Amino acid sequence: MAVTTRVGFVGLGNIGRPMALRLAAAEGVDLLVYDVAPDPVAELVAAGARAAGSVAELAAAVDVVCVMVRDDDQVRVVAADVPPGTVLVIHSTVAPATPAELAAAGLRVLDAPVSGGPMGAADGSLAIMVGGAEDDVTTARAALEAMGGRVVHAGPVGAGTRMKLARNLIHFVAFTAVTEAQRLAEAAGLDLIALGDVVRHTDTVTGGPGAIMHRATTEPIAPDDFWYDVFGHVRALGEKDLGFAIALAHELGVDVPLAELAIERLGPGLGLPVEDARDERSDR
Repeated sequence: MAVTTRVGFVGLGNIGRPMALRLAAAEGVDLLVYDVAPDPVAELVAAGARAAGSVAELAAAVDVVCVMVRDDDQVRVVAADVPPGTVLVIHSTVAPATPAELAAAGLRVLDAPVSGGPMGAADGSLAIMVGGAEDDVTTARAALEAMGGRVVHAGPVGAGTRMKLARNLIHFVAFTAVTEAQRLAEAAGLDLIALGDVVRHTDTVTGGPGAIMHRATTEPIAPDDFWYDVFGHVRALGEKDLGFAIALAHELGVDVPLAELAIERLGPGLGLPVEDARDERSDR
């Protein structure tokens, strides 16, 4: 006999609405929704969900309450109406201490921030990073898997949020590096739209920054480790190309502080000894 999970969803905004639509279409999920805006609620009702008149009404009728609201204060307002036995799943990206704070108040909390944006929410391909107890993850799993293409149990309460913050550090530092590269490309007379096309194309081939994220530690790499030669080549190629880019920037009068920091920190960051800068210059 199929098991039905009763799920409530609060916060039908830019990402919450398509997430809830995935739940409305999922087998084995009975969905109740709430939002202060009437239009997304009407859309969800048309898709098969039921509407609640308040957060308290919703929370009293479900096993799992999913929350995708603006900030920590709004999460706390929702949490105040969630009974202790109901699993509260926080999809909003909140401060690292907030999930544990709510759990300490007696709630069954999963912090489960998402990565993938509105597009990933719409097609069900979100990465969902979950922190919390295994039993609570099991209770919420049907809902999580209906919304995400990759559900990762990162550890205890708070671990999902910490993983999301680490992931977004990559995201926004990379965005800042892009703005630096665009200034260099513009000063060099290049087409920035064409550069963007090249970046998106090659990132789908190489995997982008995630291509180096296969080791389970950031400790220094031993010379007999498989990754020693692989990352030695990455560093040599990176230092060569960064050096050329920095020289071009100086020639054109463009400030590139991230590139100058990267050329110093690339090798040590990869786990390679500072004195072991080998001269690999092949672009293979």
